[in-house]
Amino acid sequence: MQIPEKGKSQAEVKAALEGLGGRDAHWRDGKTLGYIYDAGPEVEEIGKWAYMRYLTENALAPNVFPSLMQIENELVAMAAGHLGDVPGVVGNFTSGGTESCLLAVKTARDYSRATKPHIKEPEVILPVTAHAAFQKGCHYLGIKKVLVPVSPKTYKADPAVIEKAITPNTIQIVSSAVSYAHGVLDPIEEIARVAQKHNLLFHVDGCIGGFLLPYFKRLGAKLGEFDFRVPGVTSMSMDLHKYAYCPKGASVVLHRSKDLRRFQMFVTADWTGYTIVNPTIQSAKSGGPMAAAWAVMNFLGDEGYLRLAERIWSATKKIVAGIRETHGLRLVGEPDSNQVAFTSDKFSCFHLIDEMAARGWGIQPQFGYHGSEANVHISIGQKTFDQADDFLAALRESVSACADKGFSQIAVKVKAELANMKPGAFNPTMMGDLMRAAGVEDGQLPRKAAELNQILNELPPAVTQFVLTEFMNDRYIYRPRR
Repeated sequence: MQIPEKGKSQAEVKAALEGLGGRDAHWRDGKTLGYIYDAGPEVEEIGKWAYMRYLTENALAPNVFPSLMQIENELVAMAAGHLGDVPGVVGNFTSGGTESCLLAVKTARDYSRATKPHIKEPEVILPVTAHAAFQKGCHYLGIKKVLVPVSPKTYKADPAVIEKAITPNTIQIVSSAVSYAHGVLDPIEEIARVAQKHNLLFHVDGCIGGFLLPYFKRLGAKLGEFDFRVPGVTSMSMDLHKYAYCPKGASVVLHRSKDLRRFQMFVTADWTGYTIVNPTIQSAKSGGPMAAAWAVMNFLGDEGYLRLAERIWSATKKIVAGIRETHGLRLVGEPDSNQVAFTSDKFSCFHLIDEMAARGWGIQPQFGYHGSEANVHISIGQKTFDQADDFLAALRESVSACADKGFSQIAVKVKAELANMKPGAFNPTMMGDLMRAAGVEDGQLPRKAAELNQILNELPPAVTQFVLTEFMNDRYIYRPRR
């Protein structure tokens, strides 16, 4: 494909993009229970207006665009106030939870270099429920990830297990408020005491739950402390493009003090161009997401967010109760938030995804790794409050439709054949055979993915990672549209 010889009209460009988008999830109907965080057209409108107003302003240069530094400082102040209102907390606006998590790991690495120079091979302790973004951070930054098991009943991090994993090379502990997979709040106060005892940095990942949890507590939820009011918590991350309903990408990373935050930054004058001063990973960055977040948070205000949180809290209680009452289903963990995981002992839970999709609902598969069970995941949003009965009706219908589907025998066979295989032993022929067994033809995912998910679920994680790497590496290649 080449750049068009002649430019197209605005109408042609818009029509072409609308055509491409026609294949995407129709999320405005509220039936996509993941990826999208929608608070309605008024919130969307003010966010889009502010985004476009600051689309071309560049946050790289606060001396050129001082309004963006003011906006960022106000966003961080609101976030810090929301997470304990502890004096001295500072932070920065980022492009999303992954950048916030990477910066938390980078801060720990550089802080340890300055204060514990004897550590040459730093380690970060991650409960297996910690978001994969921390593994990415360790991978990018050359840090050893130390994965530790969680409670097999509650899926919460275990302070005793974490303490046992500490070595002379440990520089940071990570926990979740809440974990994405199961929606549970780790025992932050107990883990913080472990971190303090061993003089370690302690990051609490509130990307998915940090914004809602304070409102849930105000509404009566019985939750432990998790924010900067807990001594020993040294940094936190919290996404604004989730339940603060700001346009993507919008997140914050916060530190207990400026003294710690300085290790997050990258600054250099050691080249022939302008001095680089980057508080976060990006250099040039549009002011659009930042301005949009500021606009949405000022538009909704605390009263508006509390009202929206109450709708989610009510919908979550109703759906959790409905899952409990549905024969053949059971929860995987007791959710402390609106992230809910459930499974079935009667049939592969991945069949539920196909059946719910046939009824217009989008739910997520989660594999059974590191002591968790294979399950399906839902993120309960605003529109779920009005559609909870419809969702539960569709779920009951789907469970009935799955009753005779059982579990994949192909997956069992594949597991036996590949259980001891190293990823490097895979070859193109085996890859093709596996994809065909899973129903993947010509690189196109099947309309029903239960077979594929069951096969992937049975593979060792290293093999699954290899298969997915090869598959995705082949997808990001231009092919003419059919």
